[in-house]
Amino acid sequence: MDMLSFGLYDKFIKSAIKNMSIQPGDSVLDLGCGTGRNACLMRKYLSEKGSLTGMDISDEMGEQFRANCAQFTNVTFRNQRVDIPFEVDQPVDKAFIIFVIHGFPHEVRLKVIENVYKNIKPGGQFCILDFNEFSLKEMPFYYRIPFKLGECPYAFDYIEKNWKGILRDQGFDKFDEFFMFKKYVRLLIAHKPLN
Repeated sequence: MDMLSFGLYDKFIKSAIKNMSIQPGDSVLDLGCGTGRNACLMRKYLSEKGSLTGMDISDEMGEQFRANCAQFTNVTFRNQRVDIPFEVDQPVDKAFIIFVIHGFPHEVRLKVIENVYKNIKPGGQFCILDFNEFSLKEMPFYYRIPFKLGECPYAFDYIEKNWKGILRDQGFDKFDEFFMFKKYVRLLIAHKPLN
């Protein structure tokens, strides 16, 4: 992702996490958490009353996550696929997924969204940092070539979908958007209704 973003990947992440408006007492679920780098950034916004659970299927990522977040008593790791049904101990305030969901076939993406919806509180938020919707044909060639060479096949389908419509169909009702990298990257925050 750093290559595709011309070295701006860290900037995207920090900006997205800031725009998530994490509150000190929030509970956060980091889906596809990897090494815990993002969890450590999010943890800065949490007090000891808040909590963060990283979720990933890789044992190797889990080891790195635990090592990177060892100093935080309110950060835990769970070895779990995000595309099969799961339940967290208590519904969370926010779920965050970063450049992961575009890498799944569409029917799997819908399962991920369903899992998130079931595990966030009423009024909670699903925060997706990923590609925005755009036409690959209209993308300047100097962006289009790295995208075509570096991205997985599912990304080409992902960028053509109406994600607010898809999320609305899954039960979410309000949206906030923050755009980056010439609007090719977006933080989309979907809100679960209060009732």
